[in-house]
Amino acid sequence: MKPQTKSTIYWSFLDYKDWKMYMAATSKGLCYVGSQNRPFEELAAWAEKRFPGCPLVESQEELLKYENELIEYLDGKRKGFTFPFDCHGTDFQQAVWNALCEIPYGETKSYSEIAHIINKPAAVRAVGTAIGANPVLISIPCHRVVGKNGSLTGYRGGLEMKTRLLELEKQC
Repeated sequence: MKPQTKSTIYWSFLDYKDWKMYMAATSKGLCYVGSQNRPFEELAAWAEKRFPGCPLVESQEELLKYENELIEYLDGKRKGFTFPFDCHGTDFQQAVWNALCEIPYGETKSYSEIAHIINKPAAVRAVGTAIGANPVLISIPCHRVVGKNGSLTGYRGGLEMKTRLLELEKQC
């Protein structure tokens, strides 16, 4: 049996204009984008839960390609992302997160529409839970999911952040 090596989680703090959030990646891809204006402890707690025992190492160099694309997005110059993800979740969560990536820039879908897209029309609440577990805010665009009547509903980054992201996409 081969000894299992632990992934290093590289992290950086994105401080761009009035956007401030922690980001993290493994050698496989972006694994975390935090909530706006939240402390490092949010990242540390998430990493311990999802990557127990893996070291957290600050490295702006390792996160540079991800930061550059996020900055282009925040400037309205990018509508999608080309970098890889390293998101760990159940098959159901993965299906939901993949469906979120199919929502076109500037558009929204309801939780029930996502449930239909993944062929689980009765799983609307479970879809909401999976969306709430999305570790990569902005890049996997859970901010594009709204209530059935178009109302803004829960968002791990907070409704203010969700509103700002949707307004940004409307302007471009």
